[in-house]
Amino acid sequence: MKTLPLYLNGEFVTTGTLLPVRNPATGEIFAQMCACDRAHVAQALAHAHAAFASWRNVVGKTRGDFLLKIATGIERRKDEIARTITLENGKPLAQSHGEVAMTIDHLRWFAEEARRGYGRTIPPQADGKRHVVVKTPVGVVAAISPWNFPLVLAVRKIAPALAAGCTVVLKPASATPVCAALLSECVHEAGVPAGVFQLVAGVASEIAAEFLENPRCRKITFTGSTEVGKKLIAGAAAQVKPLSLELGGHSPVIVFDDADPATAVEQTMIAKFRNTGQSCIAANRVYVQRGIAEQFIPAFVSRVKALKVGNGLEAGVEIGPLINATAADNALKHITDAQARGAKLLWGGRRMDKAGGSFLEPAVLTDVPGASLGMCEETFAPVAYVNVFDAEAEAVESANDTPYGLAAYVFTRDLNRAFRLMDVLEAGMIGINDGVPTTSNAPFGGVKQSGWGRELGAEGLDAFLETKHASFVIN
Repeated sequence: MKTLPLYLNGEFVTTGTLLPVRNPATGEIFAQMCACDRAHVAQALAHAHAAFASWRNVVGKTRGDFLLKIATGIERRKDEIARTITLENGKPLAQSHGEVAMTIDHLRWFAEEARRGYGRTIPPQADGKRHVVVKTPVGVVAAISPWNFPLVLAVRKIAPALAAGCTVVLKPASATPVCAALLSECVHEAGVPAGVFQLVAGVASEIAAEFLENPRCRKITFTGSTEVGKKLIAGAAAQVKPLSLELGGHSPVIVFDDADPATAVEQTMIAKFRNTGQSCIAANRVYVQRGIAEQFIPAFVSRVKALKVGNGLEAGVEIGPLINATAADNALKHITDAQARGAKLLWGGRRMDKAGGSFLEPAVLTDVPGASLGMCEETFAPVAYVNVFDAEAEAVESANDTPYGLAAYVFTRDLNRAFRLMDVLEAGMIGINDGVPTTSNAPFGGVKQSGWGRELGAEGLDAFLETKHASFVIN
Protein backbone atom coordinates (compact mmCIF):
# COMPACT_ATOMS: atom_id res chain seq x y z
CA MET A 1 0.00 0.00 0.00
CA LYS A 2 1.35 3.39 -0.98
CA THR A 3 1.94 6.04 1.69
CA LEU A 4 1.84 9.64 0.48
CA PRO A 5 3.94 12.33 2.20
CA LEU A 6 3.20 15.93 3.00
CA TYR A 7 5.07 18.59 1.04
CA LEU A 8 6.57 21.21 3.33
CA ASN A 9 9.07 23.92 2.41
CA GLY A 10 10.30 22.08 -0.68
CA GLU A 11 10.63 18.67 1.01
CA PHE A 12 8.50 15.53 1.16
CA VAL A 13 7.77 14.83 4.81
CA THR A 14 6.39 11.68 6.40
CA THR A 15 4.65 11.56 9.78
CA GLY A 16 3.52 8.83 12.13
CA THR A 17 -0.16 9.68 11.77
CA LEU A 18 -1.81 8.25 8.67
CA LEU A 19 -5.18 8.86 7.01
CA PRO A 20 -6.68 5.82 5.26
CA VAL A 21 -7.93 6.49 1.71
CA ARG A 22 -10.78 4.24 0.58
CA ASN A 23 -11.95 3.33 -2.88
CA PRO A 24 -15.71 4.09 -2.67
CA ALA A 25 -16.40 1.46 -5.34
CA THR A 26 -15.05 -1.37 -3.18
CA GLY A 27 -14.72 0.04 0.32
CA GLU A 28 -11.10 -1.07 0.37
CA ILE A 29 -8.24 1.07 1.66
CA PHE A 30 -5.82 1.46 -1.23
CA ALA A 31 -3.51 4.22 0.07
CA GLN A 32 -2.70 6.24 3.16
CA MET A 33 -1.84 9.89 3.53
CA CYS A 34 0.50 11.33 6.12
CA ALA A 35 -1.29 13.72 8.46
CA CYS A 36 0.11 16.67 10.35
CA ASP A 37 -0.79 18.49 13.52
CA ARG A 38 -1.48 22.16 14.02
CA ALA A 39 2.18 22.90 14.73
CA HIS A 40 3.11 21.63 11.26
CA VAL A 41 0.52 23.98 9.75
CA ALA A 42 1.89 26.93 11.68
CA GLN A 43 5.38 26.08 10.44
CA ALA A 44 4.10 25.78 6.86
CA LEU A 45 2.55 29.24 7.13
CA ALA A 46 5.86 30.59 8.46
CA HIS A 47 7.73 29.10 5.51
CA ALA A 48 5.10 30.47 3.11
CA HIS A 49 5.46 33.91 4.70
CA ALA A 50 9.24 33.80 4.26
CA ALA A 51 8.95 32.61 0.65
CA PHE A 52 6.44 35.35 -0.18
CA ALA A 53 9.10 38.04 0.24
CA SER A 54 10.93 36.82 -2.85
CA TRP A 55 8.07 35.17 -4.81
CA ARG A 56 6.09 38.39 -4.98
CA ASN A 57 9.03 40.00 -6.81
CA VAL A 58 9.33 37.28 -9.43
CA VAL A 59 8.01 38.77 -12.66
CA GLY A 60 4.63 37.57 -13.85
CA LYS A 61 5.98 35.88 -16.97
CA THR A 62 8.39 33.80 -14.91
CA ARG A 63 5.66 32.80 -12.46
CA GLY A 64 3.61 31.78 -15.47
CA ASP A 65 6.48 29.69 -16.79
CA PHE A 66 6.42 27.69 -13.54
CA LEU A 67 2.70 27.06 -14.00
CA LEU A 68 3.36 25.84 -17.54
CA LYS A 69 5.95 23.41 -16.22
CA ILE A 70 3.45 22.08 -13.67
CA ALA A 71 0.90 21.65 -16.46
CA THR A 72 3.46 19.73 -18.53
CA GLY A 73 4.17 17.45 -15.59
CA ILE A 74 0.49 16.71 -15.07
CA GLU A 75 -0.01 16.08 -18.77
CA ARG A 76 2.89 13.63 -18.79
CA ARG A 77 1.29 11.71 -15.92
CA LYS A 78 -2.34 12.20 -16.97
CA ASP A 79 -3.23 8.50 -17.12
CA GLU A 80 -1.83 7.83 -13.64
CA ILE A 81 -3.49 10.90 -12.16
CA ALA A 82 -6.88 10.18 -13.79
CA ARG A 83 -6.82 6.63 -12.48
CA THR A 84 -5.97 7.96 -9.02
CA ILE A 85 -8.95 10.34 -9.08
CA THR A 86 -11.25 7.43 -9.93
CA LEU A 87 -9.76 5.26 -7.19
CA GLU A 88 -10.25 7.84 -4.45
CA ASN A 89 -13.40 9.60 -5.72
CA GLY A 90 -15.20 6.86 -7.65
CA LYS A 91 -16.12 8.87 -10.74
CA PRO A 92 -15.97 7.14 -14.15
CA LEU A 93 -12.46 7.11 -15.61
CA ALA A 94 -13.48 9.12 -18.68
CA GLN A 95 -14.71 11.90 -16.38
CA SER A 96 -11.46 11.75 -14.40
CA HIS A 97 -9.57 12.28 -17.66
CA GLY A 98 -11.82 15.27 -18.27
CA GLU A 99 -10.94 16.66 -14.84
CA VAL A 100 -7.23 16.30 -15.58
CA ALA A 101 -7.66 18.05 -18.93
CA MET A 102 -9.51 20.96 -17.29
CA THR A 103 -6.78 21.16 -14.63
CA ILE A 104 -4.13 21.54 -17.33
CA ASP A 105 -6.24 24.20 -19.06
CA HIS A 106 -6.59 26.17 -15.79
CA LEU A 107 -2.82 26.13 -15.28
CA ARG A 108 -2.16 27.32 -18.82
CA TRP A 109 -4.81 30.04 -18.59
CA PHE A 110 -3.37 31.48 -15.38
CA ALA A 111 0.17 31.12 -16.73
CA GLU A 112 -0.86 33.77 -19.25
CA GLU A 113 -2.92 35.80 -16.75
CA ALA A 114 0.18 36.09 -14.54
CA ARG A 115 1.34 38.83 -16.95
CA ARG A 116 -1.90 40.79 -16.58
CA GLY A 117 -2.20 42.04 -13.02
CA TYR A 118 -3.04 45.42 -14.46
CA GLY A 119 -3.37 48.68 -12.56
CA ARG A 120 -4.41 51.97 -14.16
CA THR A 121 -3.73 55.70 -14.27
CA ILE A 122 -6.58 57.99 -13.22
CA PRO A 123 -6.89 61.56 -14.59
CA PRO A 124 -6.48 64.11 -11.78
CA GLN A 125 -9.27 66.34 -10.51
CA ALA A 126 -6.88 68.89 -9.01
CA ASP A 127 -3.92 70.71 -10.52
CA GLY A 128 -0.51 69.25 -9.72
CA LYS A 129 -1.75 65.75 -8.84
CA ARG A 130 -1.45 62.35 -10.47
CA HIS A 131 -3.25 59.15 -9.42
CA VAL A 132 -2.08 55.60 -9.98
CA VAL A 133 -3.80 52.31 -9.06
CA VAL A 134 -1.51 49.34 -8.53
CA LYS A 135 -2.24 45.67 -7.86
CA THR A 136 -0.12 43.74 -5.37
CA PRO A 137 -0.40 40.12 -4.16
CA VAL A 138 -2.46 39.45 -1.04
CA GLY A 139 0.22 37.35 0.65
CA VAL A 140 0.04 33.86 2.10
CA VAL A 141 -3.09 32.01 0.93
CA ALA A 142 -4.67 28.96 2.55
CA ALA A 143 -6.57 26.83 0.05
CA ILE A 144 -9.12 24.24 1.19
CA SER A 145 -10.37 21.97 -1.60
CA PRO A 146 -13.25 19.44 -1.69
CA TRP A 147 -13.49 15.75 -2.55
CA ASN A 148 -15.89 15.87 -5.51
CA PHE A 149 -13.41 17.38 -7.99
CA PRO A 150 -10.25 16.84 -5.93
CA LEU A 151 -7.66 17.97 -8.47
CA VAL A 152 -9.25 20.67 -10.59
CA LEU A 153 -10.84 22.55 -7.70
CA ALA A 154 -7.50 22.60 -5.87
CA VAL A 155 -5.73 23.96 -8.94
CA ARG A 156 -8.53 26.48 -9.51
CA LYS A 157 -7.27 28.11 -6.30
CA ILE A 158 -3.54 27.39 -6.49
CA ALA A 159 -2.92 28.53 -10.07
CA PRO A 160 -4.31 32.09 -9.79
CA ALA A 161 -2.79 32.60 -6.34
CA LEU A 162 0.67 31.63 -7.58
CA ALA A 163 0.18 33.66 -10.75
CA ALA A 164 -0.68 36.72 -8.64
CA GLY A 165 2.51 36.37 -6.60
CA CYS A 166 1.01 34.75 -3.51
CA THR A 167 2.32 31.67 -1.73
CA VAL A 168 -0.10 28.81 -1.02
CA VAL A 169 -0.69 26.15 1.63
CA LEU A 170 -3.18 23.54 0.35
CA LYS A 171 -5.39 21.39 2.55
CA PRO A 172 -7.21 18.75 0.43
CA ALA A 173 -10.24 16.77 1.57
CA SER A 174 -9.26 13.84 3.78
CA ALA A 175 -11.27 11.46 1.58
CA THR A 176 -9.32 12.39 -1.58
CA PRO A 177 -5.77 13.57 -0.79
CA VAL A 178 -3.82 11.32 -3.15
CA CYS A 179 -4.12 13.40 -6.32
CA ALA A 180 -3.03 16.45 -4.28
CA ALA A 181 0.11 14.53 -3.30
CA LEU A 182 0.75 13.76 -6.98
CA LEU A 183 0.23 17.46 -7.75
CA SER A 184 2.90 18.34 -5.19
CA GLU A 185 5.29 16.01 -7.02
CA CYS A 186 4.61 17.91 -10.24
CA VAL A 187 5.19 21.23 -8.43
CA HIS A 188 8.49 19.94 -7.07
CA GLU A 189 9.60 18.66 -10.48
CA ALA A 190 8.78 22.08 -11.98
CA GLY A 191 11.35 23.68 -9.67
CA VAL A 192 8.94 25.97 -7.83
CA PRO A 193 10.96 27.58 -5.00
CA ALA A 194 10.68 26.09 -1.52
CA GLY A 195 7.77 27.43 0.53
CA VAL A 196 5.85 28.82 -2.43
CA PHE A 197 3.51 25.80 -2.51
CA GLN A 198 2.99 23.39 0.39
CA LEU A 199 0.64 20.50 1.11
CA VAL A 200 -0.81 19.69 4.52
CA ALA A 201 -3.39 17.09 5.54
CA GLY A 202 -5.13 16.07 8.71
CA VAL A 203 -8.02 17.02 10.96
CA ALA A 204 -9.95 19.71 9.09
CA SER A 205 -11.05 21.65 12.16
CA GLU A 206 -7.50 21.93 13.54
CA ILE A 207 -5.99 22.99 10.23
CA ALA A 208 -8.77 25.50 9.57
CA ALA A 209 -8.35 26.95 13.06
CA GLU A 210 -4.67 27.62 12.37
CA PHE A 211 -5.50 29.19 9.02
CA LEU A 212 -8.09 31.45 10.67
CA GLU A 213 -6.09 32.46 13.73
CA ASN A 214 -2.58 32.77 12.31
CA PRO A 215 -1.98 36.36 11.14
CA ARG A 216 0.57 35.17 8.57
CA CYS A 217 -2.31 33.63 6.63
CA ARG A 218 -3.74 36.60 4.75
CA LYS A 219 -6.57 34.92 2.86
CA ILE A 220 -8.55 31.66 2.81
CA THR A 221 -10.10 30.25 -0.35
CA PHE A 222 -12.57 27.42 0.15
CA THR A 223 -14.89 25.17 -1.83
CA GLY A 224 -17.39 23.13 0.15
CA SER A 225 -20.73 23.24 1.90
CA THR A 226 -22.53 26.41 2.90
CA GLU A 227 -22.60 25.10 6.48
CA VAL A 228 -18.80 24.98 6.68
CA GLY A 229 -18.55 28.27 4.78
CA LYS A 230 -20.58 29.98 7.49
CA LYS A 231 -18.18 28.64 10.15
CA LEU A 232 -15.25 30.08 8.21
CA ILE A 233 -17.03 33.43 7.97
CA ALA A 234 -17.54 33.46 11.73
CA GLY A 235 -13.92 32.43 12.38
CA ALA A 236 -12.53 35.02 9.98
CA ALA A 237 -14.31 37.88 11.72
CA ALA A 238 -11.70 38.25 14.49
CA GLN A 239 -8.99 39.28 12.01
CA VAL A 240 -11.36 40.49 9.27
CA LYS A 241 -9.60 37.90 7.13
CA PRO A 242 -10.63 37.90 3.46
CA LEU A 243 -12.40 34.81 2.16
CA SER A 244 -13.24 33.44 -1.25
CA LEU A 245 -16.09 30.95 -0.85
CA GLU A 246 -17.61 28.62 -3.42
CA LEU A 247 -20.42 26.96 -1.47
CA GLY A 248 -23.53 24.90 -1.99
CA GLY A 249 -25.85 25.00 -4.96
CA HIS A 250 -29.36 23.88 -5.86
CA SER A 251 -29.40 24.48 -9.58
CA PRO A 252 -32.66 24.68 -11.53
CA VAL A 253 -33.18 23.61 -15.15
CA ILE A 254 -35.96 25.30 -17.12
CA VAL A 255 -37.04 23.62 -20.36
CA PHE A 256 -39.37 25.76 -22.48
CA ASP A 257 -41.81 24.62 -25.15
CA ASP A 258 -39.64 26.08 -27.91
CA ALA A 259 -36.46 24.23 -26.84
CA ASP A 260 -34.83 21.65 -29.04
CA PRO A 261 -35.94 18.44 -27.26
CA ALA A 262 -32.84 16.40 -28.06
CA THR A 263 -30.49 19.16 -26.88
CA ALA A 264 -32.51 19.71 -23.72
CA VAL A 265 -32.44 16.03 -22.78
CA GLU A 266 -28.76 15.47 -23.52
CA GLN A 267 -27.53 18.63 -21.83
CA THR A 268 -29.75 18.07 -18.79
CA MET A 269 -28.31 14.56 -18.51
CA ILE A 270 -24.82 16.07 -18.35
CA ALA A 271 -25.81 18.81 -15.93
CA LYS A 272 -27.55 16.31 -13.62
CA PHE A 273 -25.50 13.10 -13.77
CA ARG A 274 -21.91 14.21 -14.37
CA ASN A 275 -19.74 13.03 -11.47
CA THR A 276 -22.67 10.86 -10.28
CA GLY A 277 -24.61 14.03 -9.43
CA GLN A 278 -21.94 15.09 -6.94
CA SER A 279 -21.28 18.53 -8.39
CA CYS A 280 -21.94 21.94 -6.87
CA ILE A 281 -23.45 23.07 -10.18
CA ALA A 282 -25.42 19.84 -10.70
CA ALA A 283 -29.00 20.26 -11.88
CA ASN A 284 -31.32 19.34 -9.02
CA ARG A 285 -34.74 20.72 -9.96
CA VAL A 286 -35.99 20.33 -13.54
CA TYR A 287 -38.94 22.49 -14.60
CA VAL A 288 -40.50 21.48 -17.93
CA GLN A 289 -43.12 23.58 -19.72
CA ARG A 290 -46.36 21.71 -20.27
CA GLY A 291 -46.25 21.81 -24.06
CA ILE A 292 -42.99 19.84 -24.22
CA ALA A 293 -43.40 17.72 -21.09
CA GLU A 294 -44.90 14.69 -22.84
CA GLN A 295 -41.90 14.63 -25.15
CA PHE A 296 -39.13 15.57 -22.71
CA ILE A 297 -39.97 13.48 -19.64
CA PRO A 298 -40.22 10.04 -21.31
CA ALA A 299 -37.05 10.72 -23.33
CA PHE A 300 -35.23 11.84 -20.19
CA VAL A 301 -36.34 8.77 -18.21
CA SER A 302 -35.31 6.53 -21.10
CA ARG A 303 -31.80 8.02 -21.05
CA VAL A 304 -31.59 7.60 -17.28
CA LYS A 305 -32.61 3.95 -17.55
CA ALA A 306 -29.75 3.38 -20.01
CA LEU A 307 -27.04 4.77 -17.72
CA LYS A 308 -24.42 2.16 -16.88
CA VAL A 309 -23.64 2.01 -13.16
CA GLY A 310 -20.47 0.44 -11.80
CA ASN A 311 -16.85 0.77 -10.78
CA GLY A 312 -15.44 3.83 -12.50
CA LEU A 313 -12.52 1.81 -13.83
CA GLU A 314 -14.84 -0.41 -15.88
CA ALA A 315 -15.34 0.41 -19.55
CA GLY A 316 -18.50 2.32 -20.41
CA VAL A 317 -19.49 3.18 -16.85
CA GLU A 318 -21.34 6.51 -16.63
CA ILE A 319 -22.39 6.47 -12.96
CA GLY A 320 -19.95 5.51 -10.24
CA PRO A 321 -20.43 5.10 -6.51
CA LEU A 322 -21.25 7.99 -4.23
CA ILE A 323 -18.35 9.08 -2.07
CA ASN A 324 -19.52 6.86 0.82
CA ALA A 325 -22.48 4.93 2.16
CA THR A 326 -23.65 7.94 4.20
CA ALA A 327 -24.11 9.92 1.00
CA ALA A 328 -26.28 7.12 -0.38
CA ASP A 329 -28.28 7.09 2.87
CA ASN A 330 -28.95 10.83 2.50
CA ALA A 331 -30.12 10.44 -1.10
CA LEU A 332 -32.47 7.61 -0.13
CA LYS A 333 -33.84 9.80 2.67
CA HIS A 334 -34.64 12.53 0.12
CA ILE A 335 -36.32 10.06 -2.23
CA THR A 336 -38.43 8.56 0.55
CA ASP A 337 -39.44 12.00 1.80
CA ALA A 338 -40.53 13.10 -1.69
CA GLN A 339 -42.64 9.97 -2.14
CA ALA A 340 -44.21 10.39 1.28
CA ARG A 341 -45.32 13.88 0.21
CA GLY A 342 -46.91 12.59 -2.99
CA ALA A 343 -44.12 12.53 -5.59
CA LYS A 344 -44.11 9.78 -8.22
CA LEU A 345 -40.98 7.71 -8.68
CA LEU A 346 -40.62 7.16 -12.43
CA TRP A 347 -37.40 5.18 -12.24
CA GLY A 348 -34.63 3.96 -9.95
CA GLY A 349 -33.89 5.14 -6.46
CA ARG A 350 -32.69 1.84 -4.96
CA ARG A 351 -29.39 1.12 -3.22
CA MET A 352 -27.60 -1.35 -5.48
CA ASP A 353 -26.15 -4.61 -4.24
CA LYS A 354 -22.52 -3.76 -4.82
CA ALA A 355 -19.44 -3.65 -2.60
CA GLY A 356 -19.01 -0.57 -0.43
CA GLY A 357 -22.73 0.23 -0.09
CA SER A 358 -22.27 3.49 -2.03
CA PHE A 359 -24.02 2.67 -5.31
CA LEU A 360 -27.42 4.21 -5.98
CA GLU A 361 -29.61 3.47 -8.98
CA PRO A 362 -30.14 6.81 -10.80
CA ALA A 363 -33.61 8.12 -10.02
CA VAL A 364 -36.25 10.38 -11.58
CA LEU A 365 -39.23 11.67 -9.62
CA THR A 366 -42.05 13.90 -10.79
CA ASP A 367 -44.89 15.91 -9.21
CA VAL A 368 -42.49 16.71 -6.38
CA PRO A 369 -43.92 19.09 -3.74
CA GLY A 370 -41.87 22.21 -3.09
CA ALA A 371 -41.53 21.39 0.61
CA SER A 372 -39.76 18.08 -0.11
CA LEU A 373 -36.21 17.79 1.20
CA GLY A 374 -34.83 17.33 -2.31
CA MET A 375 -36.51 20.54 -3.48
CA CYS A 376 -34.99 22.50 -0.60
CA GLU A 377 -31.55 20.93 -0.16
CA GLU A 378 -28.82 19.57 -2.39
CA THR A 379 -29.32 15.83 -2.78
CA PHE A 380 -25.77 15.54 -4.21
CA ALA A 381 -26.57 12.24 -5.89
CA PRO A 382 -27.93 10.92 -9.21
CA VAL A 383 -31.51 11.95 -8.37
CA ALA A 384 -33.57 14.29 -10.57
CA TYR A 385 -36.79 16.02 -9.52
CA VAL A 386 -38.97 16.93 -12.53
CA ASN A 387 -42.02 19.21 -12.35
CA VAL A 388 -44.26 20.73 -15.04
CA PHE A 389 -45.01 24.47 -15.33
CA ASP A 390 -47.17 26.67 -17.55
CA ALA A 391 -45.90 30.27 -17.62
CA GLU A 392 -42.38 31.72 -17.74
CA ALA A 393 -42.97 33.81 -14.64
CA GLU A 394 -43.99 30.69 -12.72
CA ALA A 395 -40.77 28.91 -13.70
CA VAL A 396 -38.61 31.87 -12.73
CA GLU A 397 -40.30 32.16 -9.34
CA SER A 398 -39.76 28.45 -8.67
CA ALA A 399 -36.15 28.54 -9.88
CA ASN A 400 -35.32 31.48 -7.59
CA ASP A 401 -37.15 30.02 -4.58
CA THR A 402 -33.98 28.85 -2.82
CA PRO A 403 -31.30 30.42 -0.62
CA TYR A 404 -28.70 29.22 -3.13
CA GLY A 405 -27.67 30.73 -6.44
CA LEU A 406 -24.68 29.04 -8.01
CA ALA A 407 -25.87 27.91 -11.45
CA ALA A 408 -29.04 27.70 -13.53
CA TYR A 409 -29.81 26.14 -16.90
CA VAL A 410 -32.26 27.33 -19.54
CA PHE A 411 -33.32 25.58 -22.73
CA THR A 412 -35.01 27.81 -25.29
CA ARG A 413 -34.63 28.98 -28.87
CA ASP A 414 -36.13 32.38 -28.06
CA LEU A 415 -33.26 34.86 -27.83
CA ASN A 416 -35.40 37.51 -26.17
CA ARG A 417 -36.34 35.04 -23.45
CA ALA A 418 -32.72 34.01 -23.00
CA PHE A 419 -31.71 37.61 -22.36
CA ARG A 420 -34.64 38.17 -20.00
CA LEU A 421 -33.68 35.14 -17.94
CA MET A 422 -30.01 36.13 -17.83
CA ASP A 423 -31.19 39.19 -15.90
CA VAL A 424 -33.81 37.71 -13.58
CA LEU A 425 -32.44 34.29 -12.63
CA GLU A 426 -30.63 34.50 -9.30
CA ALA A 427 -27.51 32.53 -10.17
CA GLY A 428 -23.87 33.37 -10.76
CA MET A 429 -23.68 31.19 -13.87
CA ILE A 430 -26.39 30.49 -16.43
CA GLY A 431 -26.13 27.85 -19.13
CA ILE A 432 -28.30 28.67 -22.14
CA ASN A 433 -28.80 25.39 -24.01
CA ASP A 434 -25.54 24.38 -22.33
CA GLY A 435 -25.12 21.79 -19.58
CA VAL A 436 -21.42 22.54 -19.03
CA PRO A 437 -20.98 26.34 -18.73
CA THR A 438 -17.63 26.23 -16.86
CA THR A 439 -14.55 27.41 -18.76
CA SER A 440 -11.13 28.66 -17.68
CA ASN A 441 -11.58 32.13 -19.16
CA ALA A 442 -14.97 32.99 -17.59
CA PRO A 443 -15.81 33.71 -13.93
CA PHE A 444 -17.14 30.90 -11.74
CA GLY A 445 -19.11 31.63 -8.57
CA GLY A 446 -22.51 32.18 -7.03
CA VAL A 447 -24.88 34.61 -5.36
CA LYS A 448 -26.89 34.43 -2.14
CA GLN A 449 -25.68 31.55 0.08
CA SER A 450 -23.66 29.97 -2.73
CA GLY A 451 -20.61 32.01 -1.84
CA TRP A 452 -18.44 35.09 -2.10
CA GLY A 453 -16.21 36.08 -4.98
CA ARG A 454 -15.31 34.47 -8.28
CA GLU A 455 -12.80 31.93 -9.52
CA LEU A 456 -11.45 31.59 -13.09
CA GLY A 457 -11.45 34.27 -15.75
CA ALA A 458 -9.74 37.60 -15.13
CA GLU A 459 -11.69 37.75 -11.86
CA GLY A 460 -9.85 34.63 -10.68
CA LEU A 461 -6.53 36.47 -10.66
CA ASP A 462 -8.01 39.61 -9.15
CA ALA A 463 -9.22 37.57 -6.15
CA PHE A 464 -5.59 37.30 -5.00
CA LEU A 465 -4.57 40.90 -5.62
CA GLU A 466 -4.90 43.94 -3.39
CA THR A 467 -5.93 47.22 -5.04
CA LYS A 468 -3.89 50.25 -3.94
CA HIS A 469 -4.23 53.90 -4.85
CA ALA A 470 -1.15 56.14 -4.92
CA SER A 471 -1.69 59.90 -5.14
CA PHE A 472 1.27 62.01 -6.34
CA VAL A 473 1.69 65.73 -5.87
CA ILE A 474 3.78 67.02 -8.77
CA ASN A 475 5.89 70.10 -7.86
